[in-house]
Amino acid sequence: MSLTKSKNRRTPALGSSFLSKDPFFADLMDTKRGFFNLNRFFNGDFDEDLFPALNVKEKDKEFEIELAAPGLSKEDFKISIEDGILSIAAENESKIEEEKEGFVRKEFSYNSFSRHIALPEEVDVDKEVDAKYKDGILKMNLKKRKTDKTKKTKTVNVS
Repeated sequence: MSLTKSKNRRTPALGSSFLSKDPFFADLMDTKRGFFNLNRFFNGDFDEDLFPALNVKEKDKEFEIELAAPGLSKEDFKISIEDGILSIAAENESKIEEEKEGFVRKEFSYNSFSRHIALPEEVDVDKEVDAKYKDGILKMNLKKRKTDKTKKTKTVNVS
């Protein structure tokens, strides 16, 4: 008896399964975002979809914050500043109902996130915060406090 090595699998891989080609199971079996992709959990990249990307730019007179949150409207956002913490949250709910050929298909979707950022002491929380949502990007401008550029040096004598 002789053994031969074959690259053919006896059982299909998860991504190439016949289930992934069936429209009903396609979303579940999607190897990138699907329900059965446990690699996302064990590799630690399961939270990529939970928190939108955030950029903070420091300028001369303000901080500019950009948050990528496509598919939302400006009414979905709740933004607040309390005790030096900037809180950005959004909720979006959608319902789809479709009736075809004697059956009814209903889909409900609910998405939400929240981000909390500790603000530096330079941010003047008493001033107005400019926030705009356009093309899936939330942009906020937080004004800085006016500080004296000429700081006095304090010397300490050791006794």
